Amino acid sequence: MPPQKTQIACPRCRQPVVAQIEQLFDVTSDPGAKQRLLGNVSNFAVCQSCGYNGLLATPIVYHDSDKELLLTYFPGELLVPVNEQEKLIGPLITQVTNRLPPEKRKAYLLRPQSFLTYQSLIERVLGTDGITPEMIQAQQKRVSLVERLVSASSAEVRSAIIKQDGALIDAEFFAIFSRLVEGTLSSGQEQATRTMDEIQKQLLAETEYGRKVASQSNEIQEAIKTLQVAGKGLDREKLLNILIEAPNDDRLNALVSFTRPGLDYLFFQSLTERIEKNSSEERKKLETLRGKLLEITHKIDQRAEEEFKRAGALLNDLLSAQNIQQAASDHLGEINDTFIQVLNHALQDANKKNDAVLMPKLQQIVAFLQQASAPPPELALLEEMLATPDETALNKIIEQHASELTPEFSSIVASVISRSEEQAGGKKSSEDVQMLEKLQVIYRAILKFTMKKNLG
Repeated sequence: MPPQKTQIACPRCRQPVVAQIEQLFDVTSDPGAKQRLLGNVSNFAVCQSCGYNGLLATPIVYHDSDKELLLTYFPGELLVPVNEQEKLIGPLITQVTNRLPPEKRKAYLLRPQSFLTYQSLIERVLGTDGITPEMIQAQQKRVSLVERLVSASSAEVRSAIIKQDGALIDAEFFAIFSRLVEGTLSSGQEQATRTMDEIQKQLLAETEYGRKVASQSNEIQEAIKTLQVAGKGLDREKLLNILIEAPNDDRLNALVSFTRPGLDYLFFQSLTERIEKNSSEERKKLETLRGKLLEITHKIDQRAEEEFKRAGALLNDLLSAQNIQQAASDHLGEINDTFIQVLNHALQDANKKNDAVLMPKLQQIVAFLQQASAPPPELALLEEMLATPDETALNKIIEQHASELTPEFSSIVASVISRSEEQAGGKKSSEDVQMLEKLQVIYRAILKFTMKKNLG
């Protein structure tokens, strides 16, 4: 379980800041420790007073018994003699050893590897996962490029940056950029969101990889339209005809990704029969299509298998953690539909076997996910207000929840109104108009109530 956040002095201005300090990262007993180290969750400070944003000078012990890693780092800027360093780090290593059962206490525990820099420690941890220093450097260049694009003063300056460093704009770059966009959207920063949208449009229009992504996105939309037209009457023969008529490989890939369950043994049997009945020219075209379909479905199945393996490994890590809910929280970003399928299967299996040890652990994960997926209290209150039939009922709810009507809540309502107006644009349906009117009524009622309350 990670330590609680504590108040420390900012390394630059000495003003108080809150940070999570952690010295022992024992991945064996706490799988989430690795992510906290690599993701700068622990030992990282952000100062609102002077703008400091960086790592804190903290001794670190990192342990992973599966990879037989016991690593130590002591910041040189602390100016602590070597013999004193050993006295401070020794108890942490003792904790690691005591947590292990006797059969897992191996020789590597007697020879911890010491690192003079934090970066070299991180490179060693990543190196065991096959990530080389060159890969890390390439990643840092892409992150730097994103930062330069975000801070550029105009679209023209961004165009010049894109032209200069276009070689770095690839799938990995777009993955980094997408994570940043998601973070910006969730923060509700309207100006930052608009800036990210403008940058994305430029990237899609002005880079080779961006144009490829835009083309693939367009083909996905066209594939969806084609399948929607086919509707419920889509059978194997109709699906085969749709795939034959696909104008390019991107469209074919999109269609297969949406209809993979339909490309079964009977589908390919039907395709083979059609090949055998056709002339040489048409036969060659169908044989080529069959080869492409077999390759695409194989790749889809392979990715699905790998995804299920990762989900299974993640579930095992959570179940072996000392604090299951904390471990689930640390890995929340990795939990997807595939993980939910694996979790449900494990629940069914444990229930069938009446496994009294495993079932409570699985139920802890389910409870955490239910809590994590619940809407924030502010949105739940707003939804309750939207469901009121008239202003009298609305005012009653406002009075009942007076203590929750904070400036932050008013800001959330205003933000929802703004986003609703932007999404509707110039074409508002009657439902959009009614929703906006109701939101504005709620906003005015909250302001009126708050003003009366402030005036005593």
